[in-house]
Amino acid sequence: MTLEVKVPALPESVSDGTLVNWKKQPGQPVRRGENLVDLETDKVVLDIPAPADGVLGQILRQEGDIVTTGDVIAMLEEGAVQPVAEAPAAPAPAAAPAVAPGPAATMEVDLEGLSPAVRRLAAEQGLDVGKIAGSGRGGRVTKADVLAYIEAQKQGRPAHVAAVPVSAPTAAPVSAPVSAPAAPLPPDALGRLEQRVPMTRLRARIAERLLTAKNSTAMLTTFNEIDMKPVMDLRNRYKDQFEKTHNVRLGFMGFFVKAVIEALKRYPAVNGSIDGNDIVYHGYYDIGIAVSSPRGLVVPILRDADQMSLADIEKAIGEFGKKAKEGTLTVEDMTGGTFTITNGGVFGSLMSTPILNPPQSGILGMHATKDRPVAENGQVVIRPMMYVAHSYDHRIIDGREAVTFLVTVKECIEDPARLVLNV
Repeated sequence: MTLEVKVPALPESVSDGTLVNWKKQPGQPVRRGENLVDLETDKVVLDIPAPADGVLGQILRQEGDIVTTGDVIAMLEEGAVQPVAEAPAAPAPAAAPAVAPGPAATMEVDLEGLSPAVRRLAAEQGLDVGKIAGSGRGGRVTKADVLAYIEAQKQGRPAHVAAVPVSAPTAAPVSAPVSAPAAPLPPDALGRLEQRVPMTRLRARIAERLLTAKNSTAMLTTFNEIDMKPVMDLRNRYKDQFEKTHNVRLGFMGFFVKAVIEALKRYPAVNGSIDGNDIVYHGYYDIGIAVSSPRGLVVPILRDADQMSLADIEKAIGEFGKKAKEGTLTVEDMTGGTFTITNGGVFGSLMSTPILNPPQSGILGMHATKDRPVAENGQVVIRPMMYVAHSYDHRIIDGREAVTFLVTVKECIEDPARLVLNV
């Protein structure tokens, strides 16, 4: 029986997506639940699974097409997987030419049909796509081919290399656009080159939200500085025992999450948001942690962070970082949030103004810790200091609340016992 492969119901906050990488080609066997194609949304990359065992038939929507819930993207011949079950014996002879690729190889790569995902990945890794053997239709290089090539390079194994025949008259022109993620623009009057690269959906979404924050909020930022020595001493004293007990490293982010929650409890407006003409005061603390990923900045959420231990927070943040790197964060991981923490210090930032994450009304920016001379009891001493910034929506948060909120965070970090004693 012929089945339609449809785009599954997308999360409420996602209206559509872009097909970026077909995992299977027509005629190939598939298993129920096996990922057929990646669907890139403005938040995450989703899988579209096979609805049943069978053989993939006609592909109706190509890579780069924008689709939405219920769209038919391919046809599947259900129950036809058995006739091709004996196919595993075929790869043995086919593997021979791949063992020693070289000038004699005649494989050609379809550079004109590269998907946006392949172009983007190749550009990020600085790869020459013409050197990668394509397994797609017509020799097209797929995302899986690029990932396999990268893995082979890391492990020092020989990779499958595509070679264009030396005698081919089109060899030189074909190699021209290989390293570019998009067709190069004509040189300007001075002979300088440019490239025009389309935004990824995530980057476009980030740009949209940042512009919304700028245009729809009365954003101000207040700054302070924190002496990190007390929390650094505490961390150095207990980090080995903490890691042995909880099987996770003790970082600084957990202390800041705890300090922020304490400050939010004292100043509820900072944990609120505007909905029309109403102010919504949230009775829970869902803290967003800004994480850098290969696709851009993402903000997964620590749900009910006030009920989490320091170890739970560190474990969750570590898992978020891993998911972001692997591209496995879900929409649920990044939906909601009442306040956000971002740490530009991991990249060396000394001071910056974080931008609000609407509809939230506050965000805390952490920065690099640097030894600086400070006055202490009438003496100049060297202390590890960190500048912190609190950006807030002045429509619902007064300056006094914003400043005292940041002072509370400062006091909790400079005297970690406050987090235990709730004082």
